[in-house]
Amino acid sequence: MPPLLICAARAFTPQIEIPGAAILIEDSRIRSVGPRGSLAVPPGTRELDMRALTAVPGFVDVHIHGAGGRDVMEGGAEALEVVARTAARFGTTSLVATTVTASLDSTCRSAEGIARYIREAQRRPAEQAPAAEFLGIHFEGPFISHVRRGVHPADWIAAPSIPALHRMLEAAGGYARLLTLAPEMDGALELMDVASRQGVVVSIGHTDATYAVTRAAIARGARHAVHVFNAMRPFSHRETGVIGAVLTSPEITAEVIGDGVHVDDPALRLLLASKGPERVLLVSDSTAATGMPDGTYTLGTMEVTVTGGVCRNAQGKLAGSTLTLDRALRRIVSLGVPLSAALHMATAGPARLLGIEGRKGALTPGADADIVLLDDGLNIQRVITRGNISEA
Repeated sequence: MPPLLICAARAFTPQIEIPGAAILIEDSRIRSVGPRGSLAVPPGTRELDMRALTAVPGFVDVHIHGAGGRDVMEGGAEALEVVARTAARFGTTSLVATTVTASLDSTCRSAEGIARYIREAQRRPAEQAPAAEFLGIHFEGPFISHVRRGVHPADWIAAPSIPALHRMLEAAGGYARLLTLAPEMDGALELMDVASRQGVVVSIGHTDATYAVTRAAIARGARHAVHVFNAMRPFSHRETGVIGAVLTSPEITAEVIGDGVHVDDPALRLLLASKGPERVLLVSDSTAATGMPDGTYTLGTMEVTVTGGVCRNAQGKLAGSTLTLDRALRRIVSLGVPLSAALHMATAGPARLLGIEGRKGALTPGADADIVLLDDGLNIQRVITRGNISEA
């Protein structure tokens, strides 16, 4: 495939804005980026004129359960391919497949299927149609709080177990990226040590932890907090709990579901003011219902119903979302956050959490050619995944 030059009205790297930008792609990677006149363009380079649009890095979603009518816990190649292609339509070019609490056997079967899909995708010839790249697995549960379980099935919540964790990590085949747990459970801190030694990011979530317990977990190596404000002990001025610890601890990043349903705007503003956009990540927590009409879908082994784009279980509890990261980006910008900072929350920030900031989440030489082209309303016009371009 010949080199490709994309010319845009501007590009956000995301830290730097480049007016009159050009991005040179070669062999599925970014070779150079800068003002159009500054780039040396090899002979035979194909040019894509996108000078009415803004180029930004592809979005990185570290918390996604499904999309396009399929759930990642199905574990089969067909289902995962649907999720990958649907996510890419909305600008997510990389994702971490997120499980939901289930039996240990089911969780491990799903992890084995996802790991197999990742290995096979690495061996396949380059795709011709844009699809998000699966970066690994996020185990959300089963070591979570019964009190703050949300819609996770109570029957499968488990006490922290090092043998169970070893089995999960083995099933993941080296692709375990995050582990979400409740640090107040007996044995949770010891479990954190095992996960951290395996290079897994330990995340706090679905937890009734006090401030003191949360601070102890952060000191022990917890680096992230999932869907902050949701499925957590509420904030109180005398016992600020897990939320107080997350808001005041710069060592830990905080993800948020910015759909206007899970978290009200004043709480979003509080999170951003406390942490700064550089320590907040946008996630979708999306389910199989994402990109689909209202109806009934599955989340793991659960049935959920979507009405007006809002996903709930039979008891009326929120059950994941139908959010996409392009919508989350527009909402954050509508709160007055500068575009470069909002983009960091969906690109460079998640990549840094995963330790892949040189490869994902940035428009820099050597990074994968994952690029989203936006119009003035921040609506997606074209998506490029590892050099593969969506149709106009």
